[in-house]
Amino acid sequence: QPDVSPGNCSPFPGHRGQVVIRLPARVHLTAVTVQHISKEEDSSSGTIASAPRTIAVFGVDAGREEETPLVTFLYDVTKEVIQRFPLKMPRSKAAFSYIKLVVKSNWGNPEYTCISRVQVHGKMAKP
Repeated sequence: QPDVSPGNCSPFPGHRGQVVIRLPARVHLTAVTVQHISKEEDSSSGTIASAPRTIAVFGVDAGREEETPLVTFLYDVTKEVIQRFPLKMPRSKAAFSYIKLVVKSNWGNPEYTCISRVQVHGKMAKP
């Protein structure tokens, strides 16, 4: 969603969780972008401890149980709010119908974690 204002996120309980996102077509993935609100400008509490910290991304093809690990990265709350993470090229040559984001930790909020915005980059596979 384009609106990443405070409170407009997809929360889940605790500091770990996962989400599977269906892509509009099979895609040869090249990068993933994650965005969260900034502490200075947008957070009414003065903290963004609910931001995801360590995230693993997997590619999943329709009808298959197998997940292909694509990248694991640290979303750094001390850097820009929009952060792009390139995928490892040998693994990203396959096309996927879904991506799975596994949040392994957040920045300290024990109650919940918020995913504000995720963008997937790549090229649609030929039918």
